[in-house]
Amino acid sequence: MKSIFDRITEKKAASGAPDPLDKPLENDGEISRGDGDTGNYTPVAVKSAVQELLRYGIVESGLKQSLYKTAQQEQKKINDVLEPLDLKMALDEIRGIAFLKVAGQLFDREDEWSHPLVRRQRLTLEQSLLTAMLRQHFIAHEDEAGIGAEGATIHIDDLLPPLRDFLGDPGSDLKEQKRLRNLLEKLKVHGIVSEIDAKDRVTIKPLIAHLANPQSLDTLLNHLKKMIPENQQAQAGGRL
Repeated sequence: MKSIFDRITEKKAASGAPDPLDKPLENDGEISRGDGDTGNYTPVAVKSAVQELLRYGIVESGLKQSLYKTAQQEQKKINDVLEPLDLKMALDEIRGIAFLKVAGQLFDREDEWSHPLVRRQRLTLEQSLLTAMLRQHFIAHEDEAGIGAEGATIHIDDLLPPLRDFLGDPGSDLKEQKRLRNLLEKLKVHGIVSEIDAKDRVTIKPLIAHLANPQSLDTLLNHLKKMIPENQQAQAGGRL
């Protein structure tokens, strides 16, 4: 015995009417709009760029060319999406990076942080010193090859002597190597350096020019100056 669905199918087949379910769905990359819905919809490319920024904090042209192109072309739309979150996208077209920033001053004092979505990640003194050294090499590379030039690499052995001067000798080459590698691993999370390659080299990322800006370096220098009298007093106390 034929069911009601069989009879409906046979009726449509006899009439020659096309089944709407057999029609391929048309999708232009946007969210589908309901009947009579006149709301505004965010293009998928913009959504992808925003999601990448929220996930990693940065879009590099060399790694994500399509997303970076969207960031260039749709800067206003991206910032319109980010604005209710008190975030904004900054664009460094010379170096080919787009990165996320907190918009405005969201804290009353320098040591306070009140953004609900962004956890403030402070660098330790050791990480800050290494960042300053890496920035020096990065700027020297740009002075020689031009701003925005790729290939700012450095062998980790070249970082050991100046780091030792500031942090002291840990007692063995093995401990010294381990200390440096651990610091570089921490800085990689901040988007400052790449992985250490097979030849023990790291690539200094262009974001360092913005994270280690003159203001942050001045703060580091002032902190080191304050530490000098404390160290001198400690050494004097040890001699008494």
